[in-house]
Amino acid sequence: MAFITIDLGTTNIKVTAFTDQFSEIGSESSKVIYQQEQDHWVEFDAEAYFDHLQDAIARLRPQIFEPVHQIILTGQAESLVVLDSDGKPLRQAISWLDMRSTRESERIKEAFPEDQAYAITGQPANTPTWPITKILWLKENEPDIFKQAGWYVLVKDYIHYRLTGKMTGEYSIYNFSYYFDIHQKDYWMDLLNWCGVRREQLPELVEPCTTTGLIMPQVAEKTGLDPSVSVNIGTLDHFAGMIGTGNIRQGIISESTGTVVALATLVDKPVLTKERIPCHYGPFLNSYVLLPVCESGGVCLEWFRDTFASDLSYKDIDQLAVRRNTPADLLFLPYLTGTNSPEYNTDAKGVFYGIRLKHDRGDFASAVMEGVAYLLNRNLAALDRLGIHPERVITTGGGSKSSFWCQTKANLTGIPFSVPVQTEAASLGCALIGAVACGVAASYEKAIEQCVAMKKVYQPEERTAFARQNRRYDQLYQQMLPVFEQDAAFSLADD
Repeated sequence: MAFITIDLGTTNIKVTAFTDQFSEIGSESSKVIYQQEQDHWVEFDAEAYFDHLQDAIARLRPQIFEPVHQIILTGQAESLVVLDSDGKPLRQAISWLDMRSTRESERIKEAFPEDQAYAITGQPANTPTWPITKILWLKENEPDIFKQAGWYVLVKDYIHYRLTGKMTGEYSIYNFSYYFDIHQKDYWMDLLNWCGVRREQLPELVEPCTTTGLIMPQVAEKTGLDPSVSVNIGTLDHFAGMIGTGNIRQGIISESTGTVVALATLVDKPVLTKERIPCHYGPFLNSYVLLPVCESGGVCLEWFRDTFASDLSYKDIDQLAVRRNTPADLLFLPYLTGTNSPEYNTDAKGVFYGIRLKHDRGDFASAVMEGVAYLLNRNLAALDRLGIHPERVITTGGGSKSSFWCQTKANLTGIPFSVPVQTEAASLGCALIGAVACGVAASYEKAIEQCVAMKKVYQPEERTAFARQNRRYDQLYQQMLPVFEQDAAFSLADD
């Protein structure tokens, strides 16, 4: 028996096959293609996204010599897809990276103050990344589309619909809509009604990791899969990654550096405190997760490479960084998309400070990676103030492949960083979800004992220089705040 996991990423769609003993059979991926009409608009073709997914499954299928029992979904959350009443996209999908809805975000804040919204949604700040702000933008800027809308769905809902024909979402993804009541496990209809969205325009919500049905006949024909293959709706990628690293009980922290940086730790009830750490419905029945997320994560290194070092691989960049004396004297504030946890300042921008003639692109690469580590440290400090003191952090995602980055994080935080054997933990976590759902594994605990292991632990080394540089980072951020605010005021005036 085999399982196919689908990770609906921001940068790539990744399809992986596992045996029922959790050995990886093979993997295929497809790069996500975006269109940017303006600097702050980021859109993609949802139908092409699904077609590329099907093509990846079809390429993977000949590598699988066992019957495929189930497809399990995971991936990004906030990207919005607007469908007509027949389930066809009415326009390009709007990525969570898109920042067009700043005004709409402010309007929602005025009607539903952030403190009130935090108490209901578990989300401390209203930012333009939330789908509700994009829906309000459509209402005010594309009224014809708004009137024609039959469904407002998130990207994982749309893929699930195309696979099964069922318009269904799950709780852990809807934490990222800003219209989900974490206590009631239902839509926050006061906000939706205010925006003009009807309940019948939204998918039915179910528990994460629910098996929902079989693949559609046309999907079986296109991909080469048997029509008896079922689909599990899965959970958020960060939560699948928690499962894939063994982080399924309180007292463990897992960290993922992919496009974003995210920390995750389980709690047994909603935790809403003055620290304003995002609290989400978790992957298991009546579980919750504290999930500080830094959108300015690995996307910063991707931007640097694509813009200034396109001739280098990420491995080349890592080797350049390793040769530097760390920490670098060059500082980088990694706020290329603003910042959410822990500052929640959409006006913040990326900054390089301390540039001298001696600096080359290796120094800049080191500074980018260290800047992301400083931001991670600020979030660990916020968890520490809540009494969460991990003995180690389990690190996953693309960033875990960089020895420089892992050692930097350990040195800066003073906490050991452990790298699992399976660094793409979300895919492995999905395989575990499928195995438990199908009864192949008796429990998550049993499955984790069987397949989750650590291959390396990065112990903290000399910390004095990092502590000094961390203070410079904090000071630079504080010094830049008036500049960020002034720029934001100018931008609003220009609009």
